[in-house]
Amino acid sequence: MNDSRYIVGIDLGTTNCAVSFIDRNSFTEEKGALEIQYLPIPQLVHEGSVQSRNLLPSFLYLPGQYDLPEGSLDLPWASNQNFVVGELAEKRGAEVPQRLVFSAKSWLCHGKVDRKAPILPWGSPRETEKVSPLEATKRYLEHIREAWNHLKGENDEKNFLYNQQLFLTVPASFDAVARELTVEAGQMAGLENIILLEEPQAAFYSWLHANEKWRAKVKLGDLILVCDMGGGTTDLSLIAVDEEAGNLVLNRVAVGEHILLGGDNMDLALSVTLQNKMKEEGISDLDTWQNRVLWQNCRIAKETILNDSSCQEYSITIPGHGSNLIGGTLSTQLSRQMIESVLLGGFFPECRAKDRPKMQSAIGLQEWGLPYAADAAVTRHIANFLGSQRQALAQFPELRKLNPGKKFIHPTAVLFNGGVFKAELLQEKLITILNSWIAEEGGSAVKVLKETDLDMAVAYGAVSYGLARSGQGIRIRGGAAHSYYIGIETSMPSVPGFTPPMKALCVVPFSMEEGTEVEVPGQEFGLIVGESVEFRFLGSSTRREDMTGDLIEKWQQEIEEITSLKTELTLEGEEGTIIPVRLHAHLTEIGILELWLVARDGQNRWKLEFTVRKPMPST
Repeated sequence: MNDSRYIVGIDLGTTNCAVSFIDRNSFTEEKGALEIQYLPIPQLVHEGSVQSRNLLPSFLYLPGQYDLPEGSLDLPWASNQNFVVGELAEKRGAEVPQRLVFSAKSWLCHGKVDRKAPILPWGSPRETEKVSPLEATKRYLEHIREAWNHLKGENDEKNFLYNQQLFLTVPASFDAVARELTVEAGQMAGLENIILLEEPQAAFYSWLHANEKWRAKVKLGDLILVCDMGGGTTDLSLIAVDEEAGNLVLNRVAVGEHILLGGDNMDLALSVTLQNKMKEEGISDLDTWQNRVLWQNCRIAKETILNDSSCQEYSITIPGHGSNLIGGTLSTQLSRQMIESVLLGGFFPECRAKDRPKMQSAIGLQEWGLPYAADAAVTRHIANFLGSQRQALAQFPELRKLNPGKKFIHPTAVLFNGGVFKAELLQEKLITILNSWIAEEGGSAVKVLKETDLDMAVAYGAVSYGLARSGQGIRIRGGAAHSYYIGIETSMPSVPGFTPPMKALCVVPFSMEEGTEVEVPGQEFGLIVGESVEFRFLGSSTRREDMTGDLIEKWQQEIEEITSLKTELTLEGEEGTIIPVRLHAHLTEIGILELWLVARDGQNRWKLEFTVRKPMPST
């Protein structure tokens, strides 16, 4: 799709989606560089009223049979819809939460539920219509596709979204299954050629694009902490400023674990705070339905107050039940002071650099739901990340010299991203705590790299990344931190009681760039199809001279086994057959080694996957 007219970036967020793009046809010598633009997304904002917004709220409302008037959910490209996505879905869901699907992205990465089963809205009555996390994600992407085609298609299929170069962002901590499901949702929505990009990297690409003279703002040895906190997750990454041939280069050196902690948790905490306030005012306990109404309204109240400095208080109304709905209506107020107290004290508390997230003591039986982080303190999660990633600098000797004897990595700069950090008081509190840790070890205060639009930065950066891939801008390097191998059984005569030795075939050499692929040179290998077999992956942090295709016989001293994969690769009409294959390695932009086994005829292919982001086992 490099010859497409547009480069398009899609931020598929937990709370909001955003789309940005560049029109290659708009380039002229007079204008100079191409301009990244935002797509205003048409959506229902009231029943029967379609307006464009920069953001598409990631909410899906499933109305009952007589919930909304016929035709009130019509869009310019669709009529007689039985669901609604976007702003109206969010508003209506705050009133009838049992019909609202939200946080589908968080459910998409929940490995202990069937993510293709109709389970959302979670906890809603049995008679309520439900969809799967995959289906909800598909519907968001379908809306984006249709909105794009409506605004940019110009009745020319060449301009339709599926014919553009598409970059879709995901959390850096998404596991392989969640990434595959994201791609599958895109394919279900008719978007086949999606390239995934990590959200923290996208945020940094946005900053780079907005700062042409970025080399004057960072220096050799800088370690930039990208702290991305959105509606559902907290994503942490480290980007190092290194040097090559006298020029500054950027390397992504570490990615944090998946932390299900974000704006959703904050909304719930505010809801609990208001419930306690109402009890003190003599209001009886709310039932489950009313609690959900309160939770959804706390989100709206929080966003309203934090986005409007003049707003000090927000009134929340909770409907009653039964025939006397008006008389049973409850009202309360959420104040700016309450929000700041809950968020600063509960999510950004003072702590030490040696502190770690607390593990909640588990009750024998728990209500099933999203596996939220047991500890809500973002500061302790950051302390854990910086303390556990010291080995990440081992591959960068010059950078390691700048952090001698430190008990944790000292970032020199911080880039904030995500809607949570639109509240500057949260940025300020985190910087204060981070500087206190660094000062204890004699370090210097960090600087903040300012991002102008936290809502749009990820979508904007995805397009900037697309430009960098085409040679128009610097790329953040994410080369393999180790050399990786696959085990090859030695061909030799059978001997009773003797297992043939295994050789190590190098498929990813040290520092191979993410986003690149290579044919593994050398001989063909025999692949067993039609029965269960085991593939063994190996790695080395010391063998940095091995090249793709090198076959190492005596590897036990410097190469160690990482994991194994048991599977059965099938071929129609063949069972227990050995067929000749060649190997093709692809190290994706998000750190997944895709090892393709390609039959001699070129028609049959099998894929093995292994993540290179997990740390090597310690010896």
